[in-house]
This record gives sequence, structure tokens and C-alpha cells, in this order.
Amino acid sequence: MDLKQTAKEIYILLKPYDIVEVHNCMTRLRLHLGDLENAPLDKLKKVDNVLGVNLNGTELQIILGPGKVNEVAEEFKNLLKNKEEILEEPKTKAKMEIGQAEKIHQQIRQKNATPFKLLLKKISNIFMPLIPAFIACGLITGLLNIAFKIDPSIIDYPAVQILQIAGNAVFLGLNIFVGVNTAKECGASPMLGGTMAVIITHPMLNNISLFDIDLLAGRGGIIAVLLVVAFSSWLEIKLHKIVPKILDLFLTPLLVILIATFPALFILQPLGGIIAENIGFAVTQAIGTGGAAAGFIIGGIFLPLVMTGLHQGLTPIHAELLNQYGVTVLLPILAMAGAGQVGASIAVYVKTKNKKLKQTIASALPVGFMGIGEPLIYGVTLPLGKPFIAACIGGAFGGAVQAFFVVGATSIGLSGLPLAASTDKILYYLLGLVTAYVAGFIAAMIIGFTDPVEE
Repeated sequence: MDLKQTAKEIYILLKPYDIVEVHNCMTRLRLHLGDLENAPLDKLKKVDNVLGVNLNGTELQIILGPGKVNEVAEEFKNLLKNKEEILEEPKTKAKMEIGQAEKIHQQIRQKNATPFKLLLKKISNIFMPLIPAFIACGLITGLLNIAFKIDPSIIDYPAVQILQIAGNAVFLGLNIFVGVNTAKECGASPMLGGTMAVIITHPMLNNISLFDIDLLAGRGGIIAVLLVVAFSSWLEIKLHKIVPKILDLFLTPLLVILIATFPALFILQPLGGIIAENIGFAVTQAIGTGGAAAGFIIGGIFLPLVMTGLHQGLTPIHAELLNQYGVTVLLPILAMAGAGQVGASIAVYVKTKNKKLKQTIASALPVGFMGIGEPLIYGVTLPLGKPFIAACIGGAFGGAVQAFFVVGATSIGLSGLPLAASTDKILYYLLGLVTAYVAGFIAAMIIGFTDPVEE
């Protein structure tokens, strides 16, 4: 079945359940429905190209895999936008009255709008647009590091120096990018957010001492930018309500910069510096002193964190580690969870008699090796239960290897085999990866699972 037909079949199944909102991530079609409780989950799982279905709060997630999800989502949105009438539509309850969908949408938002969940969502939205840049620059830097080890003299070549600039570009502008995205997420002017980020990273700060306080450009890194721009955005929104409309265009931005700058430099940036320094110290110390044991625990619990969405809060930690040390020693450990998932899924493929399950695994394994684990999580290990535990065990053993050798990565957003190119100890990273594959496989073979009956 082609992907347009997949979108049409999903649309036919879900149209009667009042589709309120549609969007997608790298692997999943994400839907909010007016009647989520009665959604036909079993029928959705049988649609061609669907690798799995997951309910996350009030969100229905249909796992399709990278590449495929974009085409299905685009076609699905077209069907929804055009309200296309499709033959053989299932008979269900009557349509909601006009305006009811928006009311339900607001109810869904309110139900999920706990402060902690909203904070994690905002953090994710701030950093997700930066992931492609992190990947590109991290890979360039990683490949250059390999080349320098082979032939150190190439560092003097102009072309190589240009590549070094390209590899470092995202980190040079990182504070500005984060400032822009933070303001956007707060509902304020993105350019004012970027401007505040520049103010606290401006090199002239290093020459200024005020009230016996020596200012330091860039102190606090990403954490300071988040605090400062969150404050300036809050201030901007308040000022928009107070300043007369006729003066708002020029007076509000002026007041934001004038009022926010001094608290930013003397309160929020130092606070951000304390938080950032402690985060960096805590992570590196935990891995440095805890060694394999720390890696075992971190690698083993990461999949449950992904299931709860708490992993989104780790992104600024990765970014800050990169900002302070040039590598994140946390990412290679966490990447082992996906590798354990691969090993456990291979074991399921070997043992299962279910042809549909074998087909799902065969479709999801290639992207699993590339570090995209959602199809395997939601299509294989989690529905079966015990293989998910085996995957966590595989991730734990792989994480122990990464922590023991203190492997660091120069990028974020990558996982699996592709991450190897941006690590500072490629052979040790690959050793940990293979360890996770093998441990996940063996654990799944020992623990076993209930083979689903062929339908």
C-alpha cells in the first residue's frame, strides 16, 4: 500500500471520532481526537505501514517511521482540510455540533496543562529546531577530529580551517538561537529574545566592573539565556498591556531592553552560571566517579524516561555540556537504550511465529540501527511487555561500557550507529553499542514473551 492510501485508511477510521488537531514528529503522526476513549486502536494497528499505536495522555500517536510519517501527515492534513468524502466510511455516532471541536481542543489542552508538562514541552520546542544544526556541525567536527588523528598536519590547510568554522558555527550562535526560540515559545518578540541573549554574551562585558562586580561574557551559557529571555518575555507581555497602543511599537521594545538588562546581568546571569556550573559538575562527576555503575543505572532507566516524556528536560543539559566541555558524556550512555531495543527486537524476530510482527520488526530495525527507536518501542517491545524490560537491560550494559571509558559526543540529536562519527572514542563507543545489542538480545531470549496469535 502506498503512503497516500495509508493516510486515507487512517483518516477513514478516525474521521468519525472528531479529529481536533494533527501534527507529526520524526516518526509519529500525533492526533488529538474528540472521542479518544473509543478510538479504533486495533484497526489502526492493522493498516499497512503502521508500525504501532501509542496513547500518551490525550494524544494518539501512530508510529510510521522517519520519512514515511511526513508524507502520511501531509496527505492526512489535506484530507482533513478539504473534508474529503470517502466511500465506505464506517457508521458511527452523529457529528458534533459546529464549534464543539474547538471546545474539546481547549479541554484537552487544559487537562494536559500541568506546569511541569508545559515546561518540558516548551523546552523541547526551544531546542528541537536546533537539532539539524547540531547534527550537521557535530558530524563535521567529529569527522575532522578523526582526520586530525590520522594526519595532524592537515589543520593548516585553508579548506580544513573553513570546515572547522562550519563545524563550530552552531555553537558560536547557540545563545542567540536559544534566545530567539525561547522568546517565541513565551509568546514574545523573537528578536528581542535574541537581543537579550547577545547582551549577556557580548565580549565587551569582560571589560566592565560595576558595584565591585566583574561582569563575564557568556557566563551561565544556555541556562542563563533561558532565564534571562524568559524574564524579558514576561516583561514584554506585561508592557504590551500597559503601554498605550499608539506608543507600543517603539516604547515597549525600548523599555524591555532598558529594564531587563540590569537584572539580567546582575541577578539572572549569575544565577544561571551557578546552575550551569553545578549541572556540568554533577554530570561529569557522577559519570567520572561512578564509572560503569553510574552508566548502568542511567542507561537502564532512560527508556522509561522516554515513555513519560521526562527525557525532554535533558536537552538543555546536553547543550550546556557541549557549551562547557565541547562534548556531552551523557548522550553516548543514553543512546545505548535504543541499542538495547534493537537487540531485544532481534530476539523477538527470531522467536516469534507471528508474520505481522516479523514484518513490523523487519521494517523498524533499519531505522533502529540508525538510532530512531520509536517504531521498535511502540510497535514491538512495549506491547509485548517483557522485551521492553530486556531492552532496558541491554541499555544498562551498554551504558556501563560508555561510562567506563568516558565516551563523549560532539553533537546532540544523533543516536545509534550515526553517533559514532561524532564521538571522541569511536572504538569504545562501538564496543558499548555491540554490548547493548548483545545484552538486549540475550535478555529477551532468557525472559521470553507471549507470542501474539496470528490474526
